[in-house]
Amino acid sequence: MKLATALSERSDLQKRLTQLAVRLNNNAKVQEGDKPSEDPKSLLAELDNITSRLETLIAKINLANSTTIADGKTLTEMMAQRDVLKTKNKVLRDFLDNASNKVDRYSRSEIAVKSTVDVAALQKTVDDTSKQLRLLDERIQELNWTTEIED
Repeated sequence: MKLATALSERSDLQKRLTQLAVRLNNNAKVQEGDKPSEDPKSLLAELDNITSRLETLIAKINLANSTTIADGKTLTEMMAQRDVLKTKNKVLRDFLDNASNKVDRYSRSEIAVKSTVDVAALQKTVDDTSKQLRLLDERIQELNWTTEIED
């Protein structure tokens, strides 16, 4: 099985778990003499099956991420780098938005407000960071589709 397939299945199982929790809670109590719309025992059995499969998948995904090496880094290191680049890029974009906003003055007697940074240089930094993030994300996706894990 490809790593990307395992990631997709993990996502599906996580969604099913969320839905199953709602279904379990909806069938936790009924009025005396009524029957639940779904059998809680079968829902609990489904919960056991889903969580067991999810645990197995997560272990295999984590193992693959920590042992798959490309460009001198493990997939785990690449994902950490991607997460940090996303955060840095968001902070830089927000700062750039604030630094580049013009403050209108209604008269010459009002205090002029100026940017504290070179907006053009900061825009180049944001563009470079965005490119690094895009290339790294593409590389991670490529590895997800080419890395085999035990089924």
